[in-house]
Amino acid sequence: MDMHIFMKKDLFTRIKPRSKYGIIALLFCGILIALSGVAIGTKTLDYFSTNEFCVSCHTMQQNFEEYKQSIHYKNPAGVRADCADCHQPKDFVGKIWRKIGATKDLYHHFITGKIDTPEKFEANRLEMAQSVWKRMEDENYKTCTTCHAYDAMDHAKQSTQASVEMKQASKNNLACIECHKGIAHELPNMAGGFRKTFQTLSASASVPDDAKTLYSLEEKDLYATNDPNGKENGQLLPASSVSVIEDQGEMLKIRIQGWIESKGKGRVMTEYMGKRVFKATVRDEVKASETLISEVTDPITNIAWKEVAVEAYITKSGMTDSLEPVWEYASEMYGSTCNSCHAAPDPGHFTANGWISSLKAMSAYYRLSKTEERTLLKYLQNHGSDTAGASSH
Repeated sequence: MDMHIFMKKDLFTRIKPRSKYGIIALLFCGILIALSGVAIGTKTLDYFSTNEFCVSCHTMQQNFEEYKQSIHYKNPAGVRADCADCHQPKDFVGKIWRKIGATKDLYHHFITGKIDTPEKFEANRLEMAQSVWKRMEDENYKTCTTCHAYDAMDHAKQSTQASVEMKQASKNNLACIECHKGIAHELPNMAGGFRKTFQTLSASASVPDDAKTLYSLEEKDLYATNDPNGKENGQLLPASSVSVIEDQGEMLKIRIQGWIESKGKGRVMTEYMGKRVFKATVRDEVKASETLISEVTDPITNIAWKEVAVEAYITKSGMTDSLEPVWEYASEMYGSTCNSCHAAPDPGHFTANGWISSLKAMSAYYRLSKTEERTLLKYLQNHGSDTAGASSH
């Protein structure tokens, strides 16, 4: 029995050191494999984040050429922001999540061919840009703030205008792309979105049988009789309200109420006394139907104004019974034009009259039709600091 116990102890003594070394060897091999995996994974991830890899798909060549013309590619300081610096977060989780999200790009590149020609690329540029801007917003713009910080800026070395804008942006804690959306790539045609909205709005517009108040989607000719082929006697401007007097089939007999200056010919009607928020122009027989409601002298300008009403006929097309969808469309237009290059001010930033010169100053930077511009101005004026959206209700 004692011999048996002795032999077991001797065997244990002989085996134990070998087992210990074996476990150490296994741990070492495991650590080595893990480190090798991390190293290979890191190198692979780094390669997948290079400009060379990003533009290896021909669909990205156009984007790359635009980027090469930007200050992020070439600048006096010689600091270059590569594709991944703007499009891929630096933290590991964010980086992996972005790579997973990029599989959608591979799907469209190899399967659908959604942007495999310059024409397709332009047709989808707005959608792609909005997707990137939305993702940056969801990530709290961390790809931008990796390089840029307000408290690191030396405003004394900036131009006077840049210093003013940057200080204001810092005060409001604005993100970089709220003012610099076109900093690395060409801006898409922002009109695509709001023009589709208008098409939908126009197609769905109708005049209910019991409508009492209607609003114009665009300019409407005014007639003295219910003949749409008759002589035009004025014009109703976009986003203007009218009262329905009588439905006469294809035509509506309406009443337009507004303000005109007491002096002069009084052909221009405005929404408010003393504010150049234009509602309609009237002349000839329509002007002759004018009735006086009240007369007021503006205490600020000492100009006499008359509140009047005229009767006219219009066609039913392009009229709607709610102003809210018109303002939503105009708000989208504002965001897509004035807000596409810089952080546009809130509509309440200027007075109704102040918006006329402010919008005119920016007219060289957007491409709107006359009707679109009039609708946008009407929206801004009716949501100005001295109107507070009074006509939106």
